[in-house]
Amino acid sequence: MNIREIFARNLRAARRQKGLSQEELAHRADLDRTYISSLERNVYNPTIDVVARLADALEIEAASLLQNSD
Repeated sequence: MNIREIFARNLRAARRQKGLSQEELAHRADLDRTYISSLERNVYNPTIDVVARLADALEIEAASLLQNSD
């Protein structure tokens, strides 16, 4: 599994664990909902700034979005 796949899986899992919709996460991170969807589907490469914004919105460490839990 590559880093983009790991990020996509972890982003979706963290969002669901917090009970957030893609729309709510997008609002909190000041991003578009369709971009969140694309990230979760491994369509786009997020910048490190986007990773940080999403982690802040999810109230987690940015590194946790990039860690392989397998």
